[in-house]
Amino acid sequence: MNKTIFITGTSTGFGKLTATTLAKAGYTVIAGMRGVTGKNEAAAKELEAIHNIHVIEIDVTDDQSVTNAFAETLEKFGKIDVLINNAAVSGFGLLEAYSLDKIRQMFEVNFYGVIRTYQAVLPSMREQKSGLIINISSGASAHTSPFMIPYFASKFGVESITEGLQDELKQFNIENVSIQPGVYPTEINTGQKTGVNADKPEIASLYDPVATEQFNAIGSALFGKMKEFNMDPQTIADGILELIQMKQGSRPLRFPLDAVAQGTDLEFINARAELKAKWLAKYND
Repeated sequence: MNKTIFITGTSTGFGKLTATTLAKAGYTVIAGMRGVTGKNEAAAKELEAIHNIHVIEIDVTDDQSVTNAFAETLEKFGKIDVLINNAAVSGFGLLEAYSLDKIRQMFEVNFYGVIRTYQAVLPSMREQKSGLIINISSGASAHTSPFMIPYFASKFGVESITEGLQDELKQFNIENVSIQPGVYPTEINTGQKTGVNADKPEIASLYDPVATEQFNAIGSALFGKMKEFNMDPQTIADGILELIQMKQGSRPLRFPLDAVAQGTDLEFINARAELKAKWLAKYND
């Protein structure tokens, strides 16, 4: 049976690659993005020209926009089998040098945007008693690092949503999976897509020269790995296709797709699962 798949953030990066990959595999793809008649008009037309892709306007930071996009999709296609929460913004800077407004801006996309799409799609998935929701979180699946604290905090929140809802939605046969990509050369990491960065340079300067040295060292390590191992963003799109094609009930809760550090990611994931199992055993005694 053909599946209808809704993807957010498809104008660039993982979202765009995933839309084209799934469409070529024969699925009906609803490619959500902002500004389909504005700043992303070229990207929208490019995707619309591909068989099986239907572009729709959605701003995940706007309640009404999300409601309208899902209502329109359900009216036209009758169902949504898979939701892929890909829309996100990144950002760099010292925590003290971030204004609260900038942090809220990041959370509106990365965290609240995910909650909005869940609440828009779940009524239909519950009614059909099936569904799959895939959330793109972060390769830092069990740790954080300096200079990206608000970003990682928002992505840790997505991990919490995914894990908690896996139990809440089990009775409706709705599965949740978080994909944890590493540092891939998409627009979000190459500087082509503006992030939500710290906006108090006068505070940041008080941390120098140590902070700049630390930041450059971390950046060199992360982005050096990306170039050294020729990390291909298509890995994420192919991984999403693999998840969709898995038999219901066999999908993992977390699906790390960092081509270099996957073994380490799995160690974190397994250790976290063991700790949760012990906690639940005590709680249920």
